[in-house]
Amino acid sequence: MFQRSKLEIRRRRPTRPRTHFHPVFFMLKLSRIANPDVARAAANLVWLGLERLTQIGVAIVISGLLARALGPDAFGKWQYANTLLLVLAPLTWVCGAEILVPTIVQRPPGQLGAVLGSAFALRISVSAAALALTWAGIAMHWVDPLVGAMLAGLAVTMVLREPFVGVINAWLQSMTYSKPQLIASMVAALGKAVLVWLLARAAATPASYGWLWALEAGAIALALMLYYRQRHGGRLGWRVEAPLFRHFASAGTVFWIGLVCMYLFLKLDRLMLERHVSFAELGRYAAAQQLNENWITLALLLAQTIAPAFVYRVSEVARLRRNVWRLMAMTSALMIAGAAVLDLLAPLIIGRVFGPGFAQSVSIFRWAVWLSVPAGIEAIGNLVVLKYQAKFVLLAKWLLALAVAALANTFAIPALGLYGALVGLAAGYLAAASVNFYYIRQSLRP
Repeated sequence: MFQRSKLEIRRRRPTRPRTHFHPVFFMLKLSRIANPDVARAAANLVWLGLERLTQIGVAIVISGLLARALGPDAFGKWQYANTLLLVLAPLTWVCGAEILVPTIVQRPPGQLGAVLGSAFALRISVSAAALALTWAGIAMHWVDPLVGAMLAGLAVTMVLREPFVGVINAWLQSMTYSKPQLIASMVAALGKAVLVWLLARAAATPASYGWLWALEAGAIALALMLYYRQRHGGRLGWRVEAPLFRHFASAGTVFWIGLVCMYLFLKLDRLMLERHVSFAELGRYAAAQQLNENWITLALLLAQTIAPAFVYRVSEVARLRRNVWRLMAMTSALMIAGAAVLDLLAPLIIGRVFGPGFAQSVSIFRWAVWLSVPAGIEAIGNLVVLKYQAKFVLLAKWLLALAVAALANTFAIPALGLYGALVGLAAGYLAAASVNFYYIRQSLRP
């Protein structure tokens, strides 16, 4: 009886509620999760992060397989062919997502076929022209024969990615539901890695690898087209409307040119090195830079994931300014810590991924990882430029970065060789970051 009464007293005794278990806080958290828009956006971020991690992992594995199978010289030509593709591909990015997605959202559902059909017609025509120009250049021997043979297959991706994958992905983005595209990309990337391994085991010709990238893009395009048709009663229903076609051709042109300049800047080091070093040396440099670019992508994924809540959704100038500086500080600390670890582990990483023929890549990688610090600072500052849609600032920034990097490379590469290209990249990143700082000071004045 005593024990029971004591227990009853304990049950009746009021207890002080703990804040984190308070029903009000619990319901707020539950309501946030239960909100379908928030839940969809959160799931989208999770799938996006998983897809990025998969792509980075697959890229590293494939690079290691190709480096060991091809050797430094042929691997250098492979990397140069990829560089040319990454410079040419932005030419097909007309009518970008920043134009297409809002148009889909703002138009009534009955006009979806006209919107997607007009965007597809524009993109396929530009992409076909870019592919024809690339193949013509290869036929006229503008590049090394093996580089051209590799690029011939890689370039086919231009007529598959933006016209097919890009258009349907914009439709998915308008619904905040990118899961089908992300799953298709992950499955295709893993399948490509298996095929690369099989070709490497079979000692296939170097040029044959490029067609695997075309096969990957074609598989993703087919999967998304079938998914779209299944969601729309077994038919596409796309049509071209001249006013929409003209609108897409003119809208976003400044952003598009800015992106072309940005990608040209990011690959300018390899383009200019090709004229001064052997393909074997270029392959060792590109091996180090590819790992470094994957590290930068991975590190910025965290910062850019939380950026919408701290930048895009903040309207108060003082708070936005504080958030931007804090994000820059956080990103700098992350990049410095990561670069220090990668610097220390460089011999192990290069040796495991690329093998003994790439020992020179170790010292290049050790210097290159520190470029992640200015790259990270620039990326955070760029969020403010994108928030206010400052398209002319974006264009001016990358034009300046491109010019500064080209000037630095002109003098540094002949003097320092492979390390001179790192000087050009550093100078370009600092120039771009300086434009960001100036714009932030002007647009976020107290």
